[in-house]
Amino acid sequence: MSDQSLTDLRAQLDAVDYLVDEGLSMALFLAMRLGQPLLLEGEPGVGKTTAAKALAAALGTPLIRLQCYEGITAAEALYEWNYPRQMLSIRLAEVTAENISKTDLFTEEYLLDRPLLAAVRHTGDVPPVLLIDEIDRSDDEFEALLLEFLGESSVTVPEIGTFTANRPPIVILTSNRSRELHDALKRRCYFHWIEYPAVERAAAIVRRRVPGADTALIDAATAFVSSARTLELDKPPGLAEAIDWVSALHALGVTELEPNVARATVGALAKTPDDVDTVQVILETATDPTSSTPTGGTS
Repeated sequence: MSDQSLTDLRAQLDAVDYLVDEGLSMALFLAMRLGQPLLLEGEPGVGKTTAAKALAAALGTPLIRLQCYEGITAAEALYEWNYPRQMLSIRLAEVTAENISKTDLFTEEYLLDRPLLAAVRHTGDVPPVLLIDEIDRSDDEFEALLLEFLGESSVTVPEIGTFTANRPPIVILTSNRSRELHDALKRRCYFHWIEYPAVERAAAIVRRRVPGADTALIDAATAFVSSARTLELDKPPGLAEAIDWVSALHALGVTELEPNVARATVGALAKTPDDVDTVQVILETATDPTSSTPTGGTS
């Protein structure tokens, strides 16, 4: 992997149908080449999580995912002990009158790898891609927990010792900026902000993800989604919603943006009652052949 070029990486990502722009491809490449964690931020639905999945697929290496949420604990991220198996060993020792000590129960045999330890103990030729998803949803204590790992690619299990990665994992963190991350965490990362793709590039991406959909439908739908982001919506639709919408329309056999079907499938785009009402009204205008507004866009 060390002799891989930026051009090679872009070709590999393209081969798994992930179209990447110059900025993101550079960020992914440097995360690999420098061994530095990559922090991806951007609006929901721009493809932050998909970038990590695509990189793992392109490299032919496992994707290890740690989904963050409020209240996530160290045990869920690092490791846990297999208590049922420990209890079984205790019961078996009682039946056979064998002596069993605490040190016998806290060995690697009873250790359950959670995402961070699994990434450290990976033994493949290519390091895994470790996705720490939505880090902004965790709390300050969990961020502090990550600092040792991000700095040293190691996990300490007090009863056994410290596990250090032979090949540090490729770490990608994502954030929707629901809260500001601490400087100590950000200093350890290469940062990249993912913008919404331009309409032409969005259409090309959707075409890869929904290959059977009609070109006219994809062009009109992606143009409309782009224009919808200029509206006063609670949750503006991202690229993920555009893909979902085109997938739904294609599943219904639609080949162009028809008014009735477009409004009926608005749930793929809008995620709140107010947004549904707003988008349906705009869709009615945008898909009305008598309207002066171009199909798929707003004036």
